[in-house]
Amino acid sequence: MSTPPKCPACSSEYTYEDNENYVCPECAHEWPMAREKGAAEERVVRDAFGNELKAGDSITVIKDLKIKGSSSVVKVGSKIKIIRFAAGDHDIDCKIDGIGAMQLKSEFVKKA
Repeated sequence: MSTPPKCPACSSEYTYEDNENYVCPECAHEWPMAREKGAAEERVVRDAFGNELKAGDSITVIKDLKIKGSSSVVKVGSKIKIIRFAAGDHDIDCKIDGIGAMQLKSEFVKKA
């Protein structure tokens, strides 16, 4: 019998298996066993033309983007540096000069 992993929330060694989950009795944190068994799949983010993007890459906007709740616009050709990738619909966290931090969809950018 293999020993269950330590709790990711509190690092307790007293975790146990319950159906398809691991459970920590000290902090009541539960997480799926499938994540532990399989290799963690890394998400691949691609630009509008299918090029793979990495954190730290420079990108260029391919369409004017209106900023929700503001009269500002991110113009075509604006060069941006990717800070990190986020989960969800807007998958690129970046900082744009003159505007600030925002999230963009990868379908509106190309690798510079």
